[in-house]
Amino acid sequence: MSVTISNGFLEATINEKGAELASLCANQIEYIWQADPKYWNRHAPFLFPFVGRLKDNQYTYKGKTYPMGQHGFARDKEFKVLEQAEDKVSFLLESDEETKKIYPFDFALLISYEIWGEGIRIRFNVENTGTEEMIFALGGHPAFNIPLTEDLSFEDYFIAFSPQKSRVKIPLEGPFANLDQKTIGQTNTNIQLSHDLFREDALIYETKGLNAYTLGSEESPHSVTLAYNNIPYVGLWSPYPAEAPFVCIEPWWGFADTVDSNGQLEDKEGMNRLAAKETFKTEFSITVS
Repeated sequence: MSVTISNGFLEATINEKGAELASLCANQIEYIWQADPKYWNRHAPFLFPFVGRLKDNQYTYKGKTYPMGQHGFARDKEFKVLEQAEDKVSFLLESDEETKKIYPFDFALLISYEIWGEGIRIRFNVENTGTEEMIFALGGHPAFNIPLTEDLSFEDYFIAFSPQKSRVKIPLEGPFANLDQKTIGQTNTNIQLSHDLFREDALIYETKGLNAYTLGSEESPHSVTLAYNNIPYVGLWSPYPAEAPFVCIEPWWGFADTVDSNGQLEDKEGMNRLAAKETFKTEFSITVS
């Protein structure tokens, strides 16, 4: 099942499974990747309560070991439609007996979409409904069609960073982060797209304050921009060496296990901690032209 919202210019379709944005159309252009399984069978999943991969696909909390696949479980869960109007909709996922088998916390995850002008705002409320501190990560993983129109190629596009300044880059060793080998990423200028850019998997940067990332081309007036304030990390990804016609811009509140991770949730780098009955709120936006 899915829900469609619109403001006359922009139309978005969101699946109840994963509360996943499956389509974003304007200017007779589809901006969201249409999940061709030849390359990647998802559109724009949400990552919760983990981002990235854990060592041995498991973690330990208070002496008990739990299995956990890459990026958590929310993307494969059915959300409830909580509220719906012509240009906005919200979805709810709550902990239950099944989630408690692999994630021992009580939570309510509210994801809301609202179209405004030429963009869509995506808000998150993570509520700790339990009686003890909750440890979690959260992430977006929207994939954008590149090229946006058939007359252009993948290599005709660039990634523009705002502000144009260098950012700390976190390298990966396999699927795991190596925090001892951080470098300075050259995000003070546009990066021309090529499939080879992603030969070492995702490009991961530390971010602070206001940030925006635009996929655009000198050959076209059409582009897509993802923007946010105070999200600590961003991942840029396209599967390699598949030469897939899409790029993901992924705002993250957390990241994969580190190469030297001990598997203890309490010690995991990049995680968020939320006191009992407290709510974590954040958002990002996608704007098209």
